[in-house]
Amino acid sequence: MKRRKVFVSGCFDMLHSGHVAFLTEAAGYGDLYIGLGSDKTIRELKGREPINSEDERAYMLRALSCVKRVIINKRGGLLDFSGTIKEINPDIFIVNEDGHSPEKEKLCKELGIKYKVLKRIPYANLPARSTTALRAVKPMPYRIDLAGTWIDQPYVSKYYPGAAITASLEPTIEFNERSGMATSTRKKAIELWNGQLPLEKPEKLAKTLFRYDNDPGTKEVSGSQDSIGITMPGINRFYYDKGKYWPSEFETLSDPEIIKWLEDRLFMVTLWPRPADFYVLSDTCINTRNVKLLTSAADLAWEGLLSKNIKYFSKGFIDSFHAQIRMFPKMINPKIEKVIGQYRNRALAWKLSGAGGGGYLILISEKSIPNSFKIRIRQKGTGI
Repeated sequence: MKRRKVFVSGCFDMLHSGHVAFLTEAAGYGDLYIGLGSDKTIRELKGREPINSEDERAYMLRALSCVKRVIINKRGGLLDFSGTIKEINPDIFIVNEDGHSPEKEKLCKELGIKYKVLKRIPYANLPARSTTALRAVKPMPYRIDLAGTWIDQPYVSKYYPGAAITASLEPTIEFNERSGMATSTRKKAIELWNGQLPLEKPEKLAKTLFRYDNDPGTKEVSGSQDSIGITMPGINRFYYDKGKYWPSEFETLSDPEIIKWLEDRLFMVTLWPRPADFYVLSDTCINTRNVKLLTSAADLAWEGLLSKNIKYFSKGFIDSFHAQIRMFPKMINPKIEKVIGQYRNRALAWKLSGAGGGGYLILISEKSIPNSFKIRIRQKGTGI
């Protein structure tokens, strides 16, 4: 009987037990073929040099008994494997939860290939592993914007003052570049502090990073929410007076129960990096009414967090997104709207990461969202 062809794709930089567990499970469905991300793809998607070259990574993967064949993908981007998968013509394409994207699923449907998403489960009693976690003992956090963001830009707050809400994230996965997770500011933080946050007061670190991220004469200033979200643990609400770059007030949620409550209800789906020519400021509608809607939504989301009230939080979350796209219509397009449509009956609320145009779809739900991945909020005293 002819065995099924199974295809997986990834970079597999710094091969670890998590990779081996995933590949072993995938090989249980048939002969395993790997489309390996090239060095160029790592630079493009992750904004860093590969730790091991594509030839070395291919050599190590070929040495695994569960692997039948390894091909280095010739294309780039999130679908760098699109040529390889057509060459292999597999019966099934397998991804991890944090490797799922609607574009991958769509490609498989077009090619008549079964698409399967596996849960990330470590083997036996081994610890969960990721390339990001292995690259440093205390790697740099990311940040996720939850509500009210854009108010950190003076050309928005000049119409009406208000607050933004962000959370600092433990780097349990390596987020893609140009995807609204403050990766450019994070790279500045790595450059400034050699990959690890100093033991200083978080607000002082945030101010230092904000200044370092915006050299004198910078035309498009990175909003301070990025620096704050990376350096300040927990969930933070920060208030901007009219036309100001730096907030006048901070409130921090560090209650583990509230943090866990949010983590349990927040799900993420990978879309695609923003196109290189994407410019969200080319078409705007920023006025007092729309900025008021943005700040009111953030206030409601904060109230929902404090009381762990999903009705208030989800309404504030989605109202914040609606206010954002009223002011910046380029954040969304028909392609993104189609993906959101797949989750309208499953999620209570949704928004895009960062400036939109791609990146990640963030979903709020009381029930598990299939084929999504989870985040972990960095708490005070975790050592990161």
